[in-house]
Amino acid sequence: MAAKTAIVVLAAGEGTRMVSAVPKVLHRVGGRPLIAHVLEAAKSAGADKIAVVIGPGRDDVAAEVKRIAPGARIFVQRERRGTAHALLAAHTMLTTGHDIIVMFGDTPLVRAETLRALRDGLNEAAVSVLGFRPANPAGYGRLVIANGRLTAIREERESSEAERAITLCNAGVMALSGKHALDIVRAIGNRNTKQEFYLSDAVAIAAEKGLAAAAREAPEEEVMGINDRKQLAEADAILQKRLRESAMASGATLVAPDTVYLAADTKFGRDVTVEPYVVFGPGVVIEDKATIRSFSHLEGAHVAVGATVGPFARLRPGTVIGEGARVGNFVEVKAAKFGKGAKANHLAYIGDGSVGEGANIGAGTIFCNYDGIEKHRTEIGKDAFIGSNSSLVAPVKIGEGAYVGTGSVIVKDVPDGALAVARTRQVVKKGWVKKLRAIKKLRAHKGKKG
Repeated sequence: MAAKTAIVVLAAGEGTRMVSAVPKVLHRVGGRPLIAHVLEAAKSAGADKIAVVIGPGRDDVAAEVKRIAPGARIFVQRERRGTAHALLAAHTMLTTGHDIIVMFGDTPLVRAETLRALRDGLNEAAVSVLGFRPANPAGYGRLVIANGRLTAIREERESSEAERAITLCNAGVMALSGKHALDIVRAIGNRNTKQEFYLSDAVAIAAEKGLAAAAREAPEEEVMGINDRKQLAEADAILQKRLRESAMASGATLVAPDTVYLAADTKFGRDVTVEPYVVFGPGVVIEDKATIRSFSHLEGAHVAVGATVGPFARLRPGTVIGEGARVGNFVEVKAAKFGKGAKANHLAYIGDGSVGEGANIGAGTIFCNYDGIEKHRTEIGKDAFIGSNSSLVAPVKIGEGAYVGTGSVIVKDVPDGALAVARTRQVVKKGWVKKLRAIKKLRAHKGKKG
């Protein structure tokens, strides 16, 4: 954006149709709250300032805004009296001389390039409005255009029959020239049957002042707002399609794309292969030539070059899988690091620890990391071997090249190159089962007589 631009996000609506205690704008698509998508688009569009208007008592929304955009200003709309009234809650943003773009916190699919195009409309007008052509325009305000100029936004209930035949509808997203923004918004009064302050009246007011208005057009799916759970799911499906296409265009192979769920921030290197039915939560990075096998779930994890994860693996936050390492079926890893070439091929829990280069974790191995109060770390050295069905009771260190015998419970450090076996000696009692059955039979007989 060439001119100084401020983006104001209106997020005061409660979203009662969501049937939720969670504010509408904090519901998630692609692992990210709706308002986070809007703020990311604002930042990507090059906004110089960002402000968010919230409802009273919405500290949870304010906290999320500050997490995503620490420099954003927060304003509160005390009464819900329409979109123009909400924008006036951010009155000081209208006095800076910045061009203003007004967005909504429940429209997560608007692209940064669309915002830039909307702002470019101010090169020829004082007001620039985003429109779209829905499959069914019923219920939407219409953009009335005459002689190539936008002359009004007419709400459907106030439209003539001819205006209702217009297919270009108001998306709600609008840009206002910094030179005229405050005057236009202040002039919006009770100009409609609901006696509210509609931002859509900005076009008519601009015309009254002899100022031009322009329209820009976006696809319907891009400007959809979220009002209920059904629309939330529809928006998520659209976002998933975008993310999958972007991943494949960047060099990742998704074997069955429609079965892979991505987070908005999932990052893939080149020649990554993702098999069917994999879920990526937030904060996942997959480097070149890694393979993620079917039915795995990853969140907050980093998988290095050439590593293999799954099938049926779970990587939790804080996991780092090193180059060429392998995490196999029914292995769960949390806050742990695998060194280059390390492997846990099946049925293990690796939590709060590190596995050195080339080390092998046998099936059934457990990092016993929690004592009921605190978490503790387990450190396994380079080329160590942990036999199957071992329990490593943290805090504990297994030295380089050390060997832990199968079925051991290790509670003390194991030196480099040492063997640790911690299990009782096997005892065999011949004929014991026959004697046990005889005793049980005798007890059963006495019980019947009693």
